[in-house]
Amino acid sequence: MSTTQQHHDTTTHHTERSHGVETRPARRTTELIAYVAAVLAVAVTALVVGDDGENTVDPFSAEQALRYITYLTIGYMIARGLAKSGSRSNTRDNS
Repeated sequence: MSTTQQHHDTTTHHTERSHGVETRPARRTTELIAYVAAVLAVAVTALVVGDDGENTVDPFSAEQALRYITYLTIGYMIARGLAKSGSRSNTRDNS
């Protein structure tokens, strides 16, 4: 009589699915280009406006320019956060 010994494979095979990255790196987006252009426009405007040589009050001061640049930065950070919120990470976190 022959006995057959059944061996059950208890290892589970997982197939690795590669998910494409949904968003591009920040340096390659039109958001960054628009952000940099807007910041430069605000900075140049702050330098040019009110610089007529007279001792008058500057209608677009450096304080206002910094405020607008801060608003632009917050908007850019929110836009990038929303763009990245649905994307998957490339790193494999096995913990």
